[in-house]
Formats: sequence, C-alpha cells, structure tokens
Amino acid sequence: MHKFRLIGRIDINNENVVKGKCLEGLRKIGNPENFSYQYYIDGIDELIFIDAVASLYDRNSLVKILRETCKKVFIPITIGGGIRNLNDIQEALNAGADKVAINSQGLRDMNFIKEAVHNYGSQAIVGSVVARRHRYSWEAFMDNAKHRSGVNAIKWAEMLAGAGVGEIMVTSIDHDGLMKGFDEELVCKIAEIVNIPVIASGGAGKCDHISSLVKKSHCDAAAISSLLHYNFLNVEEIKNNLSNSGIEVRKCK
Repeated sequence: MHKFRLIGRIDINNENVVKGKCLEGLRKIGNPENFSYQYYIDGIDELIFIDAVASLYDRNSLVKILRETCKKVFIPITIGGGIRNLNDIQEALNAGADKVAINSQGLRDMNFIKEAVHNYGSQAIVGSVVARRHRYSWEAFMDNAKHRSGVNAIKWAEMLAGAGVGEIMVTSIDHDGLMKGFDEELVCKIAEIVNIPVIASGGAGKCDHISSLVKKSHCDAAAISSLLHYNFLNVEEIKNNLSNSGIEVRKCK
C-alpha cells in the first residue's frame, strides 16, 4: 500500500491564484509562487497547477509560473489547462512539470491521449475527469466546467485508464469550493473500475472529509485548495490528523 498523497491544487488565471465555488465566480486570492513555496515548506507531497481559463482562450500561461516555481520547489508538479497537442506537453515538461493533466482535448480527440502516453509514458500523463451529477449518474465537462461533453463521467474515467494514463484526477463540480466534503460516491465508483491511482478533488473542508473519503474509496490522493488557501488548516495539521486516523502519509520535514 502506497502512502496517501496530499496535493495542493492551485487554480490560476492571468498569473493569479483564483478560487470560486463549483468552478465559477473565480476571485483572485494571491500569488501562485508564494502559495507553492509555502505549501512545499509545510510538507505538501505534490502540487497541481490548473490554468482556469486556458482552454477557453486558446492559451496556456502556466509555463512562466512553472519555471519560477521550480527554482525553489522540489516536489512533483502537474499542470493542466490548455494542453492541446504534443508540443504543449513538451513545453510543460521542459519548464519543469513532472506530469500534465488532460481533459478537454482528450474528450474532443481520444487519440490525443493515446499519443501522449505513447510519446511521454503513462507516468507523465494524468487523465482529468471534471464531473457534474446529472440525473442518476455524472456527466464529464470540458473547458474547466463551462461546456457539457455528453459523455458519462464514469465511462470517461474508464476510457482514460484504457488509453494508458498513469493516474486519474476526479474533480466534482458540485462540491468544488463548498468545503462540505467530497463526492464520495463519484470517487468510489471511479476507483472501483480503474486499476490506477485516483486523485480526488473538490470539497475538502476539514480533515474528516479526507479520512472518510480514503476509507470509503481507497483513493490514492486528495487535491485540496480552499482548506489551505484560506489558512483553515496547514499541511502538518492535516497529515497528523490523517495519520491518527490510521492513514499512512509522508511525514512533514
């Protein structure tokens, strides 16, 4: 059993950290390099940078931020948002990313996921599932939750795993930013059907939300933002709580 990973999720728009609710109403809350360094010093295991509007405006502004961050932060970093072709992946990796997360372009062209895995290896490609509950299941959304895909989110996760991605990040639109807990049912369903690591994102408001999620879904990691961004808890407090709940985590420095 691998140690559970705590990941800091940092959504970015125009070089500012932003946060909203249900991936809407994004407001500026700080500098990404400052947030990244603080979480690194505090003992976060990994970071995920998401360009919140990249796929809408046909751009990716994370490369400059990534280069600066990598001068002081020495943990795995994933970037997502606006990854449209192999050149975008190459540019991200050259700038210091360890992994890229792909959602919208994969939904538009599944072969892109397969090409990415073939060229860069499973370990470098994270399949991103951004899901909203729809009747009795969930639908996958594109463009940072702006557009419906018509694809069942559970099926999309299964397709991503089949295409060879190394792990899957599951973001619940319904729970994002509300701090009332994860969509445990969604994460459980995806974790049950794929045999690769699953990262849960959207909803952490207290330590119990994370420990409950892990015990029910056996997911491998949680990507958290509001809990850290607004200083409700720090990394060490969360890890100590998880450890006391019987969840194995990497100790803070």
